[in-house]
Amino acid sequence: MATLVSRSLILFVVLLVLSGALSAGALRFDLLSGHTKCISDDIKVGAMAVGKYHIVEPEGSSELPDSHRISLRVTSPYGSSLHYSENVQSGNFAFTSSEAGDYLACFWAPDHRPPTTIAFEFDWRSGVSAKDWGSVAKKGQVDVSAPPRLLDLFVYALNVVPRGIWFLAY
Repeated sequence: MATLVSRSLILFVVLLVLSGALSAGALRFDLLSGHTKCISDDIKVGAMAVGKYHIVEPEGSSELPDSHRISLRVTSPYGSSLHYSENVQSGNFAFTSSEAGDYLACFWAPDHRPPTTIAFEFDWRSGVSAKDWGSVAKKGQVDVSAPPRLLDLFVYALNVVPRGIWFLAY
């Protein structure tokens, strides 16, 4: 009975991990011209991080107006600049973290009169969820030869979780 419960729980954990890794997508933000919006991500040392961003066309418009441009700076926990783009409509970045902690991506838009709201989508992935983004990562910025760590997670779940379940079941 305990074996059936532990196998079922292992399968549940594996499916939960897979669904979490596969369901992440781009987030949409509104940025008022002349303002800044920052997003942070807690990243471990040696983890690959990739991101892409683009401005969303305003409703009822077939193309982006020239005023719809943003700038982005990505910094490490100690303030090192990892990516900088100015007055762009889209872009991407990739890096392998050299410090553990909160990495910061700050977007800002030039000041316009009257103020304009700029909608943009931002997709930032790190660790296991970044493994499928090898095309974004350039060989000079990220070590794309490192194997994905999903297999390590499965081995960990198969070796450690049953012992924990045994203690919970008895």
